[in-house]
Amino acid sequence: MIKKYLNKIIQGDCLQLLKTIPDNSIDMTFADPPFNLKKKYNGYRDSLEFQEYLNWCEQWVSEMVRITKPTGSIFVHNIPKWLTYYSMHLNKIADFKHWICWNAPTAPMGKTLQPAHYGILFYAKEKSKLEFYEIRCPHKRERKSSYLMKDYGGKKPLLHPFGPLVSDVWSDIHRIKHNKFRDEHPCQLPVHLLERIILMATDVGDVVLDPFIGTGTTAIAAKRLGRNFIGFELDNNYVEIAKNKLLKEKANSKVDKSWVSIYLGEIVTLRDGDWEHLKEYFYIPADITQIDFTPIVLKKNLKIITPVKHCINNNVKKITNQDLFDLASV
Repeated sequence: MIKKYLNKIIQGDCLQLLKTIPDNSIDMTFADPPFNLKKKYNGYRDSLEFQEYLNWCEQWVSEMVRITKPTGSIFVHNIPKWLTYYSMHLNKIADFKHWICWNAPTAPMGKTLQPAHYGILFYAKEKSKLEFYEIRCPHKRERKSSYLMKDYGGKKPLLHPFGPLVSDVWSDIHRIKHNKFRDEHPCQLPVHLLERIILMATDVGDVVLDPFIGTGTTAIAAKRLGRNFIGFELDNNYVEIAKNKLLKEKANSKVDKSWVSIYLGEIVTLRDGDWEHLKEYFYIPADITQIDFTPIVLKKNLKIITPVKHCINNNVKKITNQDLFDLASV
């Protein structure tokens, strides 16, 4: 039944479309729904009454859980206020894994603490059967000197060359702040945020479904990483933007046989289990303690292929930075 939707962006109401998806048929579901904050979406009124909004959310959340495989994951992105209500409902129908804190500061709003993060709820359909991969991100370094920002003390000889295992606080991925990098959409997420989630929760050939696909971020991340995708979107203008962007994408975000997430010329997420294969592609100091001052770098004999960058006017520009790459063997 899902074949007719596979690797497509479908225009329509997500509740109606979700009901056409069979039980236990999707490997990962991800939702970034409207926040009910009166944002200016095309074709959607982002200002429902409190209980009306919650009732609507419970419906699509329930559908997401229903269609997810027993081995699969459910992710929901929103502000903490709404996630507290989502979690109350999800706790009844799925297994809690993590509340991921995505550090994304915004401006103070009145007599309150400055909002400094969005949340991503991570639930398993059945935690005993969950498909999950540990992932790593690069070590945090001081901007000018490249010195490690974290003191690893006497455990430094055990330091992993690439970086630590990712925790449930993500401060290394930033919001899209400049309009020149955005589509005409009020809540566009960075592609490498979705790539991290997909690398953590799926394998090659798995199916990722997003019922609020917007201008295609989840689909782009899935396609780059060799996964299948299904996207639903209410607004036809967003659908067309997403389709046009996807035409320029390929399943090539990998080093040899290992899928990775690349941003601004650097690998920002890789699977821990792939390191034994990937390490041969890096220059690593013989004395691991030298990583204090010396970031590991990719070997320069790799052939580099520049990916594309999408702009707000939906024209496509190529980034000329030669450090953005994929191996020629892809």
